[in-house]
Amino acid sequence: MVNESFLAQLRAREYGYLDENKHVYLDHTGAGLPARRQLTAHTARIMGNAFGNPHSENPTAAASDVLVANARQAILRHFNADPREYAVVFTPNATGAIRLVGEAYPFAERNSLVLTADNHNSVNGLREYAARSGNADTRYVPLDGPDLRIADKTLDEVLAAGKGDNGGLFAFPAQSNFTGVQHPLAWIGHAQAQGYDVLLDAAAFVPTNPLNLSVVRPDFTAVSWYKVFGYPTGIGTLIARREALKRLRRPWFSGGTIQVASAAGGWHRLAHDETAFEDGTLDFLSIPDVEVGLDWIRSIGTDTVHDHVTGLTHHLLDGLRTLRHTNGQPMARIYGPPNTEGRGATVSLNLLDSQGDVIDERVVSRDSSALGISLRTGCFCNPGVGEAAFSIGSSALRGLELTRDGTVDDYLALLGLPSGGAVRVSVGLSSNRADVDAFLDFAADAYRDRVPVADGLKPRLRC
Repeated sequence: MVNESFLAQLRAREYGYLDENKHVYLDHTGAGLPARRQLTAHTARIMGNAFGNPHSENPTAAASDVLVANARQAILRHFNADPREYAVVFTPNATGAIRLVGEAYPFAERNSLVLTADNHNSVNGLREYAARSGNADTRYVPLDGPDLRIADKTLDEVLAAGKGDNGGLFAFPAQSNFTGVQHPLAWIGHAQAQGYDVLLDAAAFVPTNPLNLSVVRPDFTAVSWYKVFGYPTGIGTLIARREALKRLRRPWFSGGTIQVASAAGGWHRLAHDETAFEDGTLDFLSIPDVEVGLDWIRSIGTDTVHDHVTGLTHHLLDGLRTLRHTNGQPMARIYGPPNTEGRGATVSLNLLDSQGDVIDERVVSRDSSALGISLRTGCFCNPGVGEAAFSIGSSALRGLELTRDGTVDDYLALLGLPSGGAVRVSVGLSSNRADVDAFLDFAADAYRDRVPVADGLKPRLRC
């Protein structure tokens, strides 16, 4: 059971800047928020000692080496990952971790790529690496039903059809950044049994859910730490099984990745461990803050965070269902699961006018921002779910592209859409019931009994 008194004290002490500045922050899927003690720890560390570039043998470099090594160990402990089986590769973000796999994956040898339709564009972009190999086909697993999930049977069919002679790469998100749907982690072992390597995008999942890598064993797992605890930004991690890491073939080398290279001889030898995948000098002043953040989460408990945000999500979903116009028409259309079963703390929706038409999400963004409410609007870099949510068929999309001179509104008109995206509300550790109520009250006050209007907004869609 969640200790609400403890969480209220936590909010006041560590996240007091929200209420002090009258912020209603509901974009935790976009970025988490840092506790004050995390920032204090960072300042105390860098003001209290000297730390140098780790690529050296001197005392300040050695001090940095120790802290970076400690952060690697802390990450493995957090995910219950055996260091003999897993390696931690530091990247700029989850996108950097995914790109690292894509550019180095031997598609020519393991010649297939299977993606779920529910994927962030950072994962969708893997298909460009597969296409350049000349051998790999990319296949998508379609979404099924109003909850925008994927049926196990459909996944089986696509995996079987896409499997090459040596398997291939299967990539999916543990949690949708659009709908909050949590896809079964059992898919990992299932795909591996069919010869696939598995890339798990855990960026939206791990901020509020435990991930035990001794139970599920994806070959590659991508994480961004600012999404988990707000600070530091610019630090991500690829957690890779060592045997899978050996299958990757880097297309280049750089400073920090090699043991030795020759300009005259035209040869090089990569480092023998995970540092072969870390380009240049690591952010050695910020990487130790990952350990600080993990210690912070451990002091609270991931289960406590999970239960807290699940309760807030339940309250949000209930509130959205009860929003009604005077004529009885619903005020909100929710995308994805209608309850908290098998879903995370991310809820996407459109607000509706009294005639049942979508209120442009850009209007909602403008009006909510004016009241100090931070939401996310658009399609959240997840076109597959957006196309399914808005019932855009493949026949309508095939060959359709936005021309250089065309506007986003032109594109939407071609598709017959009234709006370019949705409104996303997401909660986290620092959220409370008052934040959720602030959004529900805003929606009711701003749009109840609203009739269709033309707002004349300039297009501002980013996918």
